[in-house]
Amino acid sequence: MGFLIRAAFWFSLVLLALPLGTGSDEAGQPSVGPLQALVAARDAVGDIAAICERKPDVCATGKSAMHTITVRAMETARIAAEMLDDDTAQQAAALDAKTVTGSVPAKN
Repeated sequence: MGFLIRAAFWFSLVLLALPLGTGSDEAGQPSVGPLQALVAARDAVGDIAAICERKPDVCATGKSAMHTITVRAMETARIAAEMLDDDTAQQAAALDAKTVTGSVPAKN
């Protein structure tokens, strides 16, 4: 989710930097230049970084959520590894059961 937010942020900055059109938009508001957008983005990041000072419970909840996600991801990886190990063991057992050895017939 964080990747998508960052990707959208950088994509929007790229769109602002491209000289596709100049002047004001349909609502009559002046267009924003790349430098203005960069300054606004820097201020927004600073505001988001200061949220822990304003609302410590938000950061505590976020930390708990990240811990829960990490634990669940590790458990899922463990279950997947066990399933792969079981499948590999079953395939090896099946190959061993099908393998028949015998002697080479003697030439007359």
